[in-house]
Amino acid sequence: MKKATTINESIWTQFGASLDMLENAIKMCPDEHWNTHLDFWYTTYHCIFWTDYFLTTEPLSFAPPQGYTLSEYEPDKKPDIVYSKAALMLYLTHCRNKAKTLIAGLTTEQLSARWINEYKDYAMLEVLLYNMRHVQHHVAQLNLLLRQSINDAPNWVSLAKDEC
Repeated sequence: MKKATTINESIWTQFGASLDMLENAIKMCPDEHWNTHLDFWYTTYHCIFWTDYFLTTEPLSFAPPQGYTLSEYEPDKKPDIVYSKAALMLYLTHCRNKAKTLIAGLTTEQLSARWINEYKDYAMLEVLLYNMRHVQHHVAQLNLLLRQSINDAPNWVSLAKDEC
């Protein structure tokens, strides 16, 4: 990985690293722990869904990819199905590509543009940082679950595995 020299590259190296850490936690989760009272699958889905949502520049027009639901809009409601690791890895790849495209194309003006929904009014830069913190919050939860269930967890990722 080359050194980040622009704000876009710097945002990507850290945002992408957060997504890499989520991917590593998903991969490390044993199949027998995926759908248990630990809710590993659901924490993963919740994290990916909101990552996708906060990467949408016009949040009122958000729709997840086909096959995924808007159940996250309803408090205390899980999707009607348990998403497999493979399905959530596909959704994570979708988010990774969406993030890379968005971040690579952001201009200084776009970083300052407003991202507004019913509850938030942030600059685009701020919503990207908010999103990254949300991913890391849930990665920490998943890593704790892994430590508690298999006494292992993925290592820290310093920079995204790929360039912006």
